[in-house]
Amino acid sequence: MVKKTVPKKLTFMSIYFLGINGIIGSGAFLLPQSIYKDMDLLSVVVLLSAALTVGLIALCYADLASRFTGSGAAWLYSYNAFGRFAGYELGVFTWFLGCCTYAAEVVAFLTTLKSFVPAFNQSSIYFAVGIGLVLLFSIINFFGRALVKIIDNTSSIAKLSTIILFIIVGMFFMHIANFHPVMPAAAAKGVGPFFHHFGAAFSVVFYLFSGFSFIPIAASQMKDPAKNIPRALVAVMVTVTILYTLMVLIAIGILGHKMSWYTIPIANAFKSAVGEWGYVIIIIGVLLSIFGVAFTCSFNTPALIASLALEHQLLPNWVGKKNKFDAPWVGIILTAAVTLLLITQSYLFLVGCIVLASFVQYVPSIFAVIKFKHTGQYPNHGFKLPGGYTIPILALLVACYLIFNFTWETILLSIVVAAVTAVLYLFLGKKRLAKMGGIPTAVREQKNHPNITKKQN
Repeated sequence: MVKKTVPKKLTFMSIYFLGINGIIGSGAFLLPQSIYKDMDLLSVVVLLSAALTVGLIALCYADLASRFTGSGAAWLYSYNAFGRFAGYELGVFTWFLGCCTYAAEVVAFLTTLKSFVPAFNQSSIYFAVGIGLVLLFSIINFFGRALVKIIDNTSSIAKLSTIILFIIVGMFFMHIANFHPVMPAAAAKGVGPFFHHFGAAFSVVFYLFSGFSFIPIAASQMKDPAKNIPRALVAVMVTVTILYTLMVLIAIGILGHKMSWYTIPIANAFKSAVGEWGYVIIIIGVLLSIFGVAFTCSFNTPALIASLALEHQLLPNWVGKKNKFDAPWVGIILTAAVTLLLITQSYLFLVGCIVLASFVQYVPSIFAVIKFKHTGQYPNHGFKLPGGYTIPILALLVACYLIFNFTWETILLSIVVAAVTAVLYLFLGKKRLAKMGGIPTAVREQKNHPNITKKQN
């Protein structure tokens, strides 16, 4: 008799590096220009403000992760707090967020190529390569996950090596004169223009940290998730904040006001410091990093929508169909179709969509913390949010502040996604759930988990 091999659970360090790789994406290299345009040297202040405020939301996720051991994160929290429709909406929005992130990384890859290959300024070549990338990733994913770990590890090494090299070498080429003036030009125009620019920069910076919400999604594959996920969330947020702050400070110290001239200021700052070879090294690192994140998104996003259908019974069975290589081929096609539509948009528009989709996840999750604290349902194991209701209320205020910085285009798109999702629920999801007894598999497992009790004593 062949003994069945039990997959090894992810340890704390594995969860930590998974979080680092999930948060640091293309934005670390492409967005400093946009932030500097709005806030000049105060970009660093905006960065730290966003880190602090996103940290409040991350603490709410840490509290929830200590209550639940099942996979799913935001959708699972909302399901248990507010019922199956809320969980269903959040599940589909999480998939949409994955599509937006996938598209943003593809657009970032093309934008990086455009910065030094003039041919990519032609829309025909730009979109042909973009479509080709999405199709290539889809074809690879049809044959399972053999390459996923290799590409993901290569991407992580390239990304962290590029950032650490830039920080260590770049600090010796900073000029103190580039840190003047401290106040941005917008401040001289009055309080209104200043806060308008601050809000615009804050929304962009918020995107840099938004990947933390993906850390608890695969909780069931992690060792002691109730203890390790909260610890990893805090450690990842601190590490990423330090890396981002040093990158922006050093880039400003090298380039000064020229930060706003370049699409990829980190690469141009290194070029200014050490010469052409430095630019080439950073660009290669950026491309490998973005390519890896895009490929990982192309794999994880179809897997998510398939799990919503097969494991959680929130979508019809056919959405989760798999081929002989155990690849969710319907999910791959659906994800590719939506991503191909999204890559026609600008990088900053996609960043706005990601922030808005993240906002849709954050608010119900924060309310779930407040509800569970009030009712005593699902007690904490390994981590408890201090300060009573203070942190979730502050986190809620921060999340709501983002509403004033969304464009009408992104708000309209989110309304369309929510409406279509609701219609599908009425005609497909509700009927599907009724057949399965009304409770998705992951939630049934959660309710029956030996370490989780319904009511706190």
